[in-house]
Amino acid sequence: MDYDFMDVLITREQIQARVGELGAQISADYSGRDLTVVGILKGSVLFMADLIRAISMPLTIDFMAVTSYGSSTTSSGNVRILKDLDMNVAGRHLLIVEDIIDSGLTMQYLLRNLAARGVASLRVCTLFDKAERRLVDIHADYTGFVIPNGFVVGYGLDYNQLYRNLPDIGILHPEIYTKAGE
Repeated sequence: MDYDFMDVLITREQIQARVGELGAQISADYSGRDLTVVGILKGSVLFMADLIRAISMPLTIDFMAVTSYGSSTTSSGNVRILKDLDMNVAGRHLLIVEDIIDSGLTMQYLLRNLAARGVASLRVCTLFDKAERRLVDIHADYTGFVIPNGFVVGYGLDYNQLYRNLPDIGILHPEIYTKAGE
């Protein structure tokens, strides 16, 4: 596939290998517990689908949709829940699956919100951690890759709802998102 609009940062092969490692670690850590995996829409869908297939134990899934970006390339810090969980999670062991943790503001909000629902435990798995952009003290329990600052797309991550379907992760060339009028 021709990626003339981005520089490939992480290949599909590297992603799949790391997802397998994360699945094995999560399986070991949650052995004997009832695990509920909560995917944060839309970006985590591809990662979550691969991750739950790499987890070798029974589990349930649910989804939340939250936003703090809109069509911008930076978080506004104003988090809104667009779709809440369908199940009551009181007393359950939750694993939040996120595509990327950037400023940490959205994850901080989610952790507070879900903890207030009386969960038995709450952990975070993110495929990508952009730690140098962190505005709050948030750390994932499971991290796929620590990545440098740059606007990344592919494997579920988007710019303006585009590029989620790309199998690799790339840094989007700035001219794509700095066109006149944006």
